[in-house]
Amino acid sequence: MIHSALAHSTLTPYRVTLTDPQGHTWHVDEPAAKGGQDSAPNPMQLLLSALGACTTVTLQMYADNKGIQLEHVEVSLMLNPEAEPEPGQNNIVRKIILKGDFTEEQRKRLLKVAENCPVHKLLTSNIQIQTELFI
Repeated sequence: MIHSALAHSTLTPYRVTLTDPQGHTWHVDEPAAKGGQDSAPNPMQLLLSALGACTTVTLQMYADNKGIQLEHVEVSLMLNPEAEPEPGQNNIVRKIILKGDFTEEQRKRLLKVAENCPVHKLLTSNIQIQTELFI
């Protein structure tokens, strides 16, 4: 499956409208301290939310397929919570709260499943970005 998104600048400084081929629309903005209107998540929050959403859905799908009684998933994410890292080094802290009726073995398996969600695998892989500029 090919995933795609299109970003458009807007008349509001630093607010970006994002769309996809399925017709979904969402936004990104910068905080007021950076000149934005703080009307939407900033780009880093959007990235973290992708990891949180993917983790949640992956755990729910796995639990459903295995008949595990998983009632609720909460994923908290922070980028570099300790301090500004060395150049080229970043740290995402992901805390997962699971509610449900499952064994310790199932709990360990759910942690392994969370580490294999597609966005986690993408973010921990060697990513190449090819950029072309059109004027």
